[in-house]
Amino acid sequence: MERLVAAVLAAGVLQVLLATADDHYLLSRIAFGSCANQSATQPIWDAINKFDPQVFIWLGDNIYGDIRRPFKFLGKERTIGPWKNAPRFIPSSSSEMLSRYNSAKNVPGYLRLRAKAKVVGTWDDHDYGLNDAGKELSAKTTNQRLLLDFLDEPQDSPRRKQAGVYTSYTFGPPGKQVKIILLDTRYHRDPLSSDGSVLGDSQWSWLGKELRGPPSAITIIGSSIQVISNLSGTTGPLFYMESWGRFPKERDRLFKLINDSKRDGVFFISGDVHFGEIARYDCAAGYPLYDITSSGLTQAVEKVLPSPLRFIVRFLAWFTPSTMRVKNQNCRYRSCTYGEPNFGAIQIDWDESPVNLKIQVRDINGLPVTGVDISLSELQAWNRTIKAGQDQRHCTLEVKLPWIVRYRLAILVYSVLALLLLALVGLICAVTLACRVCLRKRKTD
Repeated sequence: MERLVAAVLAAGVLQVLLATADDHYLLSRIAFGSCANQSATQPIWDAINKFDPQVFIWLGDNIYGDIRRPFKFLGKERTIGPWKNAPRFIPSSSSEMLSRYNSAKNVPGYLRLRAKAKVVGTWDDHDYGLNDAGKELSAKTTNQRLLLDFLDEPQDSPRRKQAGVYTSYTFGPPGKQVKIILLDTRYHRDPLSSDGSVLGDSQWSWLGKELRGPPSAITIIGSSIQVISNLSGTTGPLFYMESWGRFPKERDRLFKLINDSKRDGVFFISGDVHFGEIARYDCAAGYPLYDITSSGLTQAVEKVLPSPLRFIVRFLAWFTPSTMRVKNQNCRYRSCTYGEPNFGAIQIDWDESPVNLKIQVRDINGLPVTGVDISLSELQAWNRTIKAGQDQRHCTLEVKLPWIVRYRLAILVYSVLALLLLALVGLICAVTLACRVCLRKRKTD
């Protein structure tokens, strides 16, 4: 207990010291992650602590605060199927949310991280209060306070007075500054598929000022949902995932704002999807825009199947077309996705000329599963004119693919289901025929 109290006090003191030293704190190691179920074991903190980040960024689903009800096909309340009449997820009370935050905050590995690193973050749907929720959630004001308490946000912070948890931080001396912009993709978001707003007017105005403000060598934009990749464009109509691609006008507005701001060194980090990947878009700004997705710290897509069958998830990840995904020799699997627990790691080598960025998704043992090495000169608009006409493989949006390619996953799944159905019908016919033959034989005997 004494060690626990000491760790908590040390973490609080460190947060205060770092908060007052942002302008001079040379930042070279950043970790980030998302999707941490407070009820699950969290051994991945050992690998994160071994990486020894100076800053850790939460990208949402920092807890799972809503209540997930079981799948029910039949009965009075049906949560799945075409006859569904009840929601699968429902909000929990504020006291239950607080209890879950307290559980998450006192995970031993996370306590060790808080004692030595500055922790910042935003939220996604499950810590916002409800799966896939947007601006319609009535408890968002209360839940904002709970998140900010979890992040040890000072009581006089502007984040406690504004509508939404968006914010920014700047670290480092002049010429070596790193700006971290954290977006809120929940508080003002219009309904899914409405192509309405993701950020809302006030946050858009704030973001414009942040991007047009004083320059920084590197600008990291944290979004709880994916910005570049739009897998819903290729996984539909089987299933859909949240992303900026579901709001194409808003994503175009975001890209235009970055381009018009003339800001160099911008890239995205994101979470939400329960797997890790790196995406890249070459035709949005004056240089390639990267989006490094790390999800999740406990939640992972491969966990839906037992270990011997997880190759199916990897095959489907490879088979699903993705025009934006970066595929290189650094990938552990052929799909260049990673569906087991993971975290993101950013290393900045300020001594190299030009400055080098090593950005990786790492596994539970701290080993890289996919990654990119980027020279900071590649993220500068002037360099784009030099490379004009060269490789622009990552320019075709998923929704622009030929339909036979775009929907090949759905075609495969429906074809397999049709074959299984035919096999079942054939089996029933064979059994029926065999029974008739047996009956006739008995009558003859």
